[in-house]
Amino acid sequence: MAWVLKMDEVIESGLVHEFDASLSGIGQELGAGAYSMSDVLALPIFKQEDSNLPLDGDTEHPPFQYVMCAATSPAVKLHDETLTYLNQGQSYEIRMLDNRKMGDMPEICGKLVKSIIRVVFHDRRLQYTEHQQLEGWKWNRPGDRLLDLDIPMSVGIIDTRTNPSQLNAVEFLWDPAKYTSAFIQVHCISTEFTPRKHGGEKGVPFRIQIDTFKQNENGEYTDHLHSASCQIKVFKPKGADRKQKTDREKMEKRTAHEKEKYQPSYDTTILTECSPWPDAPTAYVNNSPSTAPTFASPQQSTCSVPDSNSSSPNHQGDAVPQASGEQLQPSATIQETRQWLLKNRFSSYTRLFSNFSGADLLKLTKEDLVQICGAADGIRLYNSLKSRSVRPRLTIYVCQEQPSPTQQAAGGGGENGGGTPCVYHAIYLEEMVASEVARKLALVFNIPLHQINQVYRQGPTGIHILVSDQMVQNIQDESCFLFSTVKAENGGGIHIILK
Repeated sequence: MAWVLKMDEVIESGLVHEFDASLSGIGQELGAGAYSMSDVLALPIFKQEDSNLPLDGDTEHPPFQYVMCAATSPAVKLHDETLTYLNQGQSYEIRMLDNRKMGDMPEICGKLVKSIIRVVFHDRRLQYTEHQQLEGWKWNRPGDRLLDLDIPMSVGIIDTRTNPSQLNAVEFLWDPAKYTSAFIQVHCISTEFTPRKHGGEKGVPFRIQIDTFKQNENGEYTDHLHSASCQIKVFKPKGADRKQKTDREKMEKRTAHEKEKYQPSYDTTILTECSPWPDAPTAYVNNSPSTAPTFASPQQSTCSVPDSNSSSPNHQGDAVPQASGEQLQPSATIQETRQWLLKNRFSSYTRLFSNFSGADLLKLTKEDLVQICGAADGIRLYNSLKSRSVRPRLTIYVCQEQPSPTQQAAGGGGENGGGTPCVYHAIYLEEMVASEVARKLALVFNIPLHQINQVYRQGPTGIHILVSDQMVQNIQDESCFLFSTVKAENGGGIHIILK
């Protein structure tokens, strides 16, 4: 027995000696004083943890923390928001953690709180049309929801509710003092909301947002406590695993210097604090349909749709045009903007832009309008807002010929008064046909179109040449003509002569 104890002492002393020797060289290559704990804490691996730890002087302390059990992508730069890939229809756990300090929020001790989980668009341009996008998804996927709770797998949630008009949200009650875990399923994929112009498009990112409320004095869960969200992309089943593997392989091929610019992949996703979702508490309390709000600033977060029939084309006759003319002015009110949309044949978008003033609408770029209204209507609306008229294919200048004193005394020639200066009028032709010439001349010179029998062009030696479509196509742009009229031989109507 003594021999065994002696051997243990020898082995222990040898291990201690080897351990001391292994530590003896640490810091020698860096030089004296080069090794410091601050350098270690500056490594990327500590950055996510550090960002979630409050500073000593911080007065703000989030009461809750939400952690989704899904790995973050390794292909995200250091200062960018994390991105998490999810599989369509797969259940993912979100742990609802009580993060309060001792004595914080005593009013909720022993009481339940309500949380609303939403899946919403991350792209600001899609937020403008969130209601239309979700309605289109609902039309293509009748009976399906964008977001569901996996109730059998969830723990600690009470009174789970879903609203048929809110396919992208679920709500439930839970006790912060007890272990709570909600399992969610996202049924929409990111590529369902792309323009589908090209194959292999990148899917649009979504956001998972959680808003938590406590009861007010009336017992309604409307007092906001905390909100947090994270960025996600949703793929078809097993697609998220393949994407995660692809990102990991790409990062492995990068140099060590390049890898320092990227975040490491974490096993879980911590939802970061954000602003509460607009009108979040009233979305279910009133039990009334409402449109999805946006992440935009207060000036732009007006994507609600009022419940009225004012956008019907049958009301176009009641429209009051702007006094300033056809172009939409930045000073236009919401009502004037709606009337402008109706007048310019955009009645189907009056509900979408129901809270937009003229300045709001004019701030949208061409890309925004194409994303909101589609390619055809988006370009048409952009051109209308910028007053881009169709460029004429041919421009001619026409002056009504003044009759000579002899003609005036005899009463011949056209019906026009003498003594006025010869003023040319611009005639813009969008179509290179003779009928377009007659129509524009009748419009400019106030001649009833049905009274014009023929239009002639005076040729060599004073002959009259019938103006045909082929002649119009060969007229030189910006040509000048004198315009006169003669009565038709049968006495019905007139002929127009261009000289």
